[in-house]
Amino acid sequence: MTGKSEPETYPETYNAGAYWGSRKESPEECARRTATFLNLLASCDPLLAQWYKPAKSRKDARNVPLMPPDVPTLTELFRRGVNREKGGPAIEQLGFRFSFDNGGSGADYVSLRINGGMYSEAVSNHCVLSLPSKGPNAGRLLTTSVLTDVVRSMGSSWEADWALAGSSAYRMQYREPDSAPFSLGWITYLSRRIGTVPPLPAPVRIEPVGDKGTLIILTPERFTVTNPEHIALARRVRELLALAGLIRSAAS
Repeated sequence: MTGKSEPETYPETYNAGAYWGSRKESPEECARRTATFLNLLASCDPLLAQWYKPAKSRKDARNVPLMPPDVPTLTELFRRGVNREKGGPAIEQLGFRFSFDNGGSGADYVSLRINGGMYSEAVSNHCVLSLPSKGPNAGRLLTTSVLTDVVRSMGSSWEADWALAGSSAYRMQYREPDSAPFSLGWITYLSRRIGTVPPLPAPVRIEPVGDKGTLIILTPERFTVTNPEHIALARRVRELLALAGLIRSAAS
C-alpha cells in the first residue's frame, strides 16, 4: 500500500534580485550602475554598506574595500569578468559578471552577484543579493521597510524589468513556468514596460517608483512559506496579476 507523498519542503532562506532582458552595455556602463546601486544599498542598512573586492579568501578580501564605490575599479572588475570559453576569445553577447561580499561570516555574511551587459536572448541580466536568514542582522534586514528600499534601489539603478525580495522556499514550492515574465516576492518591483498593476486586496500595498515602475508589498510582517494566510494572499495576488495580463495564468 502506498501513501500519498508529502510535498517537498525547502529551507526558509531569503534573497533579493533584479532581472532585465537583453541590453548591450560596456564594462564602464555596468560599473556606473553598480556604483549607483552600492551607494543606494548603503543607505538601506549598515550591513549593506561594506563591500570588498573578490579575493581568494575572506581574510584577504577585507584588505581591499570597494566602498565608497570607484567607477574605474569596478570597470576593471567587469572587464576581468568577461564570459569566455577556456583559452578562447570573449563571448561578447554574454556580457560580464563578478561576485563579491561584505567580508563577513555566518549571520554577518551577505554577497552580491552581478551579470550585466548581456544581449543574448537565451539568458537574462541580473543582480542577486543574498541575505542572512537568522540572527540579529536578519531581524533587522528582513523587514518590509528595509527590503522595500532594497528592491526600489535595485529596480531604479538597474532599470530592471522586475525585481523582488522574498522567500526562496516559496519560489521553489510555487515555481513559475519558464515563460513567466517574473516571479512574485514578498516585495516585488515591476517596470512600466511590463504593464500597469491593478488594484490588489488588503493588506497589499502598492507604491510608485518614480515614473519607472511599481512596488507590490504583500504583507507588513515577514512573509513566510509556513504561514497559510501568506500563501493564500500570494496566490490571490498572482491570480489578479494574471487576469491583468502581467503574468501567465497558472493553468496556461
